[in-house]
Amino acid sequence: MSRVPLIAVVDDDHAIREALDDLIRSLGYRSALFCSAEAFLADADRDAVGCMVVDVQMPGLSGLELQAQLNREGGKPPMIFMSSYFDETTRSKALKAGAHCFLSKPVDDEILISEMHAALSASTGSL
Repeated sequence: MSRVPLIAVVDDDHAIREALDDLIRSLGYRSALFCSAEAFLADADRDAVGCMVVDVQMPGLSGLELQAQLNREGGKPPMIFMSSYFDETTRSKALKAGAHCFLSKPVDDEILISEMHAALSASTGSL
């Protein structure tokens, strides 16, 4: 029996974390919620994460700084970035550093669902 994929949500906005938790669970996946990049980095089980949904602008480490840290460590899961503050420079940096995609908030649920499926498929080879 295959293991249910785990999607990490890293966002400082409690309401967004809860909404994404509901969406992820409705799709049959497991979710792990983190209020900061630092909380994610401190998690002992982060190797189990199949993909991540990450806010760009957060107090402390930003989403891009989290991405850079994970890139230095190697073996990071696909990252789906979301941002309320879209700018092409930030988007370009995230994608060049290996982000799966970069979405503007508010994110269309159908687009996010499609990107999560694609990211999980990329990390596991198939669903």
